[in-house]
Amino acid sequence: MLSIMDLAAVLLTLSALFGWLNHKFLPLSHSVGLLVMSVVTSLILIGLDAVFPGLRLLDQLSDGMQRIDFAEIVVNGMLAFLLFAGSLHVDLATLRSRAVPVFLLAVFGTIISTAVVGVLFWGLARLTGFPVPFAWALVFGALISPTDPVAVLSTLRNANVPKELQVETEGEALFNDGVGIVLFTILLRFAASGEGASVSASEVGELLLREAGGGILLGVVTGYVAYRAMRLIDDYAVEVLITVALVTGTYALASHLHVSGPLSMVAAGLLIGDRGPRYAMSERTQRYVFALWTVVDEILNSVLFLLIGLETLILRFDPRTLLVATAAVPIVLFARFVSVGVQPLLFAWTRMLSLANAPFLTWGGVRGGISVALALSLPDTPAKPLILTATYAVVLFSIIVQGSTLGLVARRTVRSGSKSDPSVQPDMTSPSAPRARQ
Repeated sequence: MLSIMDLAAVLLTLSALFGWLNHKFLPLSHSVGLLVMSVVTSLILIGLDAVFPGLRLLDQLSDGMQRIDFAEIVVNGMLAFLLFAGSLHVDLATLRSRAVPVFLLAVFGTIISTAVVGVLFWGLARLTGFPVPFAWALVFGALISPTDPVAVLSTLRNANVPKELQVETEGEALFNDGVGIVLFTILLRFAASGEGASVSASEVGELLLREAGGGILLGVVTGYVAYRAMRLIDDYAVEVLITVALVTGTYALASHLHVSGPLSMVAAGLLIGDRGPRYAMSERTQRYVFALWTVVDEILNSVLFLLIGLETLILRFDPRTLLVATAAVPIVLFARFVSVGVQPLLFAWTRMLSLANAPFLTWGGVRGGISVALALSLPDTPAKPLILTATYAVVLFSIIVQGSTLGLVARRTVRSGSKSDPSVQPDMTSPSAPRARQ
C-alpha cells in the first residue's frame, strides 16, 4: 500500500514530467497541458485494465487515489495557499476602482446563475429520464456557478485584456466563493432535509454576514497584524515565515470561528500585497516573499490540475448519464451569459458594466477544483452520481476548451483600444517595482 510520502512523490514527479513534456512538445498553457495529459493517462490506464483485467492495474492505482480525500485536500489544504498567492499579486488600487462591478458580478451574478442552472438542469434531467429533485438541481447550480479563482487566475495569464477587465474577472473569482459556498450550504441543508424545509431570509442574511463578512474582517485583522510585525524588522527570512504563518494560522482560525477561510485569505493577501511593499518590505524581502509565493502557486496549481485529471481513475461514470453531463456544459455557459449580460441592464445607473464585455466574461468564467470538491462532498443520495458527472464534464470543458481559447476570444471580443475607466489611475505600487521602506 502506498504511503502518504509515496503518493506525494508520485504526484510531484508526474507534475514535473507532464510539465516538461507540455513545455517541450505541446502548445498548451501549463495548467491546461497538465490536465489534458493526466486525463489522457487516466483513460489509457482504464483502457489497459479493460483489455488486460488480470493485471489489476486500475485497482492498485484506484486504491492509492482513494486515499486522497480530494475535497479535504482542496478546500482545507491547497486553497488557502493558492488564494493568498493569487490575491498577493492583484492590483488593489485598480480593484478598488472596479469595486462596484466586482461586487455585482460576485453576488448577483452567482445568485442569477444558480437559479438559471437549477431550473434548466432540473428540466433537462426530467426530459432525459433521470429526474432530479428541484432542490438538488439548485445545489448543482450553487456549486457550479462560482468561477474558480485558481483556474481563472491561471487562465488569465495567457489572455491579453485591458487591465480593468482583467481585475474585474480576477476580483469576481476571488470573492464569489464566499457567496457560492453560502448558497451551497443553504441549498444543501434545504435539499437534504426535504423540499418542505423552510429557510428564512434572516437566516440567509445571518449566514452570509457571518461567513463572508466575518471572513473578510478576520483576514484584514490578521493581515494587518502581520504587516505591522514585518514593518518593525528587516529580516527577509523571518518576514517570509510571517507570511506562511499568516496563511496557515488565519485559515485554521477561520475554520474554528465558522467564517469563510477563502475570503480571509483574499483579504489578507490583498492587504499584504498592497501595503507590504510600500511600507514594510525592503527590496530584498520583496524579492524573496513574492518569489516564494510564485513558486508555491505554480507547484500547487500543477498538483491540483493533475489531481483533477487523475480523479477519472476513481470516478465511476454511468454511460447513460453522459448525455445529461454533456448537455450541462451549454446550460452552464448560457446561465453565465445571462448572469453577466443582464446586469448592465439592471444596474445601468452605475455606468461601470458593459454589455460588450459579456462574451469575454462568459468564456472567462472558468470552473475548477472547488466545484469538483463541493460535488464530492455531497452526501450519498440518488442525485449525487448525476451531479458529480455533470460537474466533472463542465470543469473539464471549462479548463481545457475555455482555458486554452480565452486568448482568442479576448482578441475577437475585447477592443484593444478601449478607453480605460477615468477613475483608474496608473499603478505605481506593483510588486514588480520594488519600493523603499518608509
